[in-house]
This record gives sequence, structure tokens and C-alpha cells, in this order.
Amino acid sequence: MKWATRAGVHIDRAACAWLIRRHVDADAEFVFVSDPSEVPVDATAFDMRGVRLSHHGGDCSFETVLRHYDLADPVLWKLAELVHEADIDDERFDAPEAPGLDVILRGLSMTCDDERVLELTGPLFDGLYEYYRRAMLLGRPPA
Repeated sequence: MKWATRAGVHIDRAACAWLIRRHVDADAEFVFVSDPSEVPVDATAFDMRGVRLSHHGGDCSFETVLRHYDLADPVLWKLAELVHEADIDDERFDAPEAPGLDVILRGLSMTCDDERVLELTGPLFDGLYEYYRRAMLLGRPPA
């Protein structure tokens, strides 16, 4: 399936792309556009104004994708808190890691094209997922 989002990938778009590839569409192909009118007709748009899979009701796009696809995994919802705070910074969640994650993603977007950002952040989000999965299983941060 083809997915479209805004060019200049930052935290929410990178996290959504990871979520889509890992939990919705393993064969996802991403297209980056500078204007919503450039979204291909055969693509599902995300993290863009006026589309279903975007910011709604104070939630970031990552949270919207989780809800839309009924992804109930508590580890994904923990990641949603981190992504939300890194993207929106409204202090809804206690996510002290959020500013650091935001800086890392912003820096990558300054030095890499969008495809490369997704390539580099895939393992980053895999690692965050595994860290929080183990923390939930152990009931404490993993060593």
C-alpha cells in the first residue's frame, strides 16, 4: 500500500511510518509531498491537515493511527505518550525522554532526506519498543 505524508519528516511522521510498517502494513511505501494536493490518489495520507490520520482532539497522528487501526498494545500506547510529548509538548504525559527524542529527529531531518530518516529511525523505534516492553514485563526499567 502507498502512504503519503508531508516532506521534512520529524517525530510524529517518523513514528507513524514506523508504526505503519511494523503494525499495519509491512510492505508500506512512503511518498513525501510538500502540498496535500500532491497526495497520489492511491495513497493513504497521514499527519497532514484535513486528513483522517492526523492530529485530532489534542492527539498527535501516532495516537490517531493507533485508534484507527484498533492497536491496543500497551507498549505502543507508552510510545504514543513519548511521541505525543516530543511532537506537541503540552505536558499531557510524563515523558522526560521526549525533548531528547525530538532533538535527535530534528537533527536527522537536517542532515538526511526523508527516506533516510525513516531508515535510521526504524531501529530507533524498534529499540524504544523493546525497552518499554521489557520495562512493562519487569515492572521496572530494564538493566
